[in-house]
Amino acid sequence: MTDKLIETGFTEKLTQGLMSLLASIPSTKELASSTPAQRAQELTKAAAAKTAAISGGAALVPGPLGLATLLPDLITVYRIQAQLVADVAAVYGKSATLDETQMLYCLFKHGGAHLFRDVVTRAGERFLVRRASLRTIQQIVNKIGYRVTQKLIGRTVARWIPFIGAAGVGIYAYKDTKKVGTAAMELFGNDAAFTEEDPQSPAPRGDTARPQP
Repeated sequence: MTDKLIETGFTEKLTQGLMSLLASIPSTKELASSTPAQRAQELTKAAAAKTAAISGGAALVPGPLGLATLLPDLITVYRIQAQLVADVAAVYGKSATLDETQMLYCLFKHGGAHLFRDVVTRAGERFLVRRASLRTIQQIVNKIGYRVTQKLIGRTVARWIPFIGAAGVGIYAYKDTKKVGTAAMELFGNDAAFTEEDPQSPAPRGDTARPQP
């Protein structure tokens, strides 16, 4: 199974998929809420249930054919999680400043907080977010792709055991999505200051005048 993932260039395809996902921040129908924490919890619970169903269903395919579902499953889950981040940002009134750096942080902070130490730091209840350049984002995504692949190598055995394995995969996706929602609530529910990294840093959607710390 390990050789199969390596042979198919899984890590490279995964990083390409993540970069494509980050290139287009999802739009949202959510509005700023008077009770953002409550609404964010509802959105997180719904997204977690959806990712659990998708991942659990994909894991029902056993054996070698099941490996073919890994990448589509992951990208689908990440898209749902990205939509969750966009929705949570909206209910906290932070859609205008949501950018690739914040999106990447919310999606993967729980699995590798140290990867973001140069772009997101926290002091008490305040976050300092450094808008990362495309090169920096690519470097972080490359590391994430490698880490995710290594974790999958240890978990793909579950896909060889239908039903039992599917339940475990679904539970993992549920908990993972809950952690994404928590990261988004922590970031958007607190004050955040922004600084530039370099002239190539991406601008946030709908906001050409970047806030200063």
